[in-house]
Amino acid sequence: VYQVFESVAKKYDVMNDSMTLGIHRVWKDILIHKMNPSPGTLLLDVAGGTGDIAFRFINYVRSVRERQLQRKLKHHQNLSWQEIFESYQKDRLNLLGDSQVVVCDINREMLKVGKQKAQHLGYSEGLSWVLGNAEELPFDDDKFDVYTIAFGIRNVTRIDLALQEAYRVLKPGGRFLCLEFSHVSNPVLSRLYDLYSFQVIPVLGEVIAGDWKSYQYLVESIRRFPPQEELKEMIEDAGFFKVDYENLNFGIVAIHSGFKL
Repeated sequence: VYQVFESVAKKYDVMNDSMTLGIHRVWKDILIHKMNPSPGTLLLDVAGGTGDIAFRFINYVRSVRERQLQRKLKHHQNLSWQEIFESYQKDRLNLLGDSQVVVCDINREMLKVGKQKAQHLGYSEGLSWVLGNAEELPFDDDKFDVYTIAFGIRNVTRIDLALQEAYRVLKPGGRFLCLEFSHVSNPVLSRLYDLYSFQVIPVLGEVIAGDWKSYQYLVESIRRFPPQEELKEMIEDAGFFKVDYENLNFGIVAIHSGFKL
C-alpha cells in the first residue's frame, strides 16, 4: 500500500478529478459542512497528505469568523469609521482564532505534495504536518475535537486498530468523521459502476500516471471494503456513540459519523 501511494502521489489530484469527474471535491465539501467547525476547533486529519480536507477546514473556519466579525461590528454603530476599520483589520489578522489542523499521513511523498500545495495556495497558519501511522498515532490521549479520514481508512491494514486510535486521541465529546468509497445499493447502477471501475479507471491510471497496477489495486480495495452497516458496527465496537452514515451518490461514497462520549 505504501508503494502504491508513493507511486501515485504526484498525480493523485489529477487522477482523483479524472476518476470521479471532479465529484470528489463536492464530497469533501459535504464532509466539512457536516463537521461545521467553529473557530477554536482542533482537527486531526489522518491519511490527509494532499491537504484537501485541511484547506477546506481552514477556509470554512475563516468564513465563519468573518461573519462573526461583521455581526460584531454591526452592533457597534456608534464607533467612528476609523475605529471600525482598525478593529476589523486587527481581528482579520487572526481569522482562524485558535483553530488548528494537524495533517497526519504515513507516506512522506503524499505529505511532500500537500506541503507544496499549501505553500503554493498560501496556507501556513494553523496547519501542521506529521508523519504517522493511523494504527499507532503519535499523539496524546484526549487531544482533538474532530478526527477525519477521507479515502484513507480502506488502505489501513487493521481498520479496528485505526478506529481505536481515533477514539483514543479524541477529547470526550469529540467527533469522528470518515468519508470513504462504499457499496452501491441500486443493482443497475452497481453493474455500471463495476464496469467503469474495472474497465476505465486502470486505463486512466496508465494514461495519466503511467501506472496501471496502482489503480487496479485502488479499485479492488474499494470492493473489499466493508459495506456501510458493517463499518457502522466496527465504529460502535471501537467505543463511539450515536454512529450513523449518509450515502452520497447512491452509496458510491458514504460519510460515517460518531461521537466519543
